[in-house]
Amino acid sequence: MNIRDFSDEQLAGQRLMVGFEGKRFNEDLQFLIRDLKVGGIILFSQNIETPSQVKKLCGSVQECARVNGQPPLMIAIDQEGGQVARLKKPFTQFPGNASMKGVEDAIYFAETTAAELVQAGINMNLAPVMDVAPKEINSIMAGRSFGHDPAWVSKLGVAVISHLQQNNIMAVAKHFPGIGRTVSDSHLDLPAFEGDLAELESCDLVPFEACVDCGVAGIMLSHIIYKKIDPQWPASLSQRLVAKLLRERMQFSGLSLTDDLDMGAIKKHYDVKTAIRQILLADIDMTLICHKGPNIETAYKEILRNLKDSPELKAKGIKSVERIMDLKKQYLGS
Repeated sequence: MNIRDFSDEQLAGQRLMVGFEGKRFNEDLQFLIRDLKVGGIILFSQNIETPSQVKKLCGSVQECARVNGQPPLMIAIDQEGGQVARLKKPFTQFPGNASMKGVEDAIYFAETTAAELVQAGINMNLAPVMDVAPKEINSIMAGRSFGHDPAWVSKLGVAVISHLQQNNIMAVAKHFPGIGRTVSDSHLDLPAFEGDLAELESCDLVPFEACVDCGVAGIMLSHIIYKKIDPQWPASLSQRLVAKLLRERMQFSGLSLTDDLDMGAIKKHYDVKTAIRQILLADIDMTLICHKGPNIETAYKEILRNLKDSPELKAKGIKSVERIMDLKKQYLGS
């Protein structure tokens, strides 16, 4: 599909990746795809029953996009292994990043997971976690990180990314620019990081630089305020951290996406319209809203309004949708 032929409504919808309720194709999904023209959906445990059921659900989603003249959807899932694995048995279960002993474990995880995701009709894994979890603190990511050494995290993370993507699954590294040195949970409230950019560069950013170098499809942004870099906005809403640091300084040209806007870090502090405007200003490509509710339609309408009202945001929006469509062409053949 040629992006020059996209309506403003399509440009707006492609910027959304959303959750839904149910294990079967339903009217809610039809509304999201046909009317809001969303670019992607995300699956959680509540959407999953059996391998055949997931495959049928994903097939129905893509068929709905096709008959409504929309590009194929990114269908994402958090399948890290260990603490965060939405697909349960009979899908292969892994103990998680912290248990990996070397590159061979990372490759086995990635190849096995990719094969099962492809078979189920899922095309994006919101993994690997590239956060560095220092030994000296009770890191919120201790159970999900590859470890405390940036070089080790980089090595295993790149192995996972490379072997997911070689097997046609888009990998998404998270949570930029690093949340391993925080102890509070952004699902509940808005954590703050007190270090400066030099501190991030010496440790936390090292794995993300490796991700950029190896061509990771996407990078997910954290809901953390980095006070000495941007005291006003968390990374997921920050021009300084995304447009300036990730895009300009680190030269990342792939997909950037927020963590879930329904998490406490955002919904307790920012309304949806404010968050959306910041996301558009910051060169963030996709907004993640993981729960059914009015926030999804509100976000769509706000993206559309900004596209229509602001030539600057329209131009940024076209670039974002170009990045989205480049990945869809590469991985989904659209």
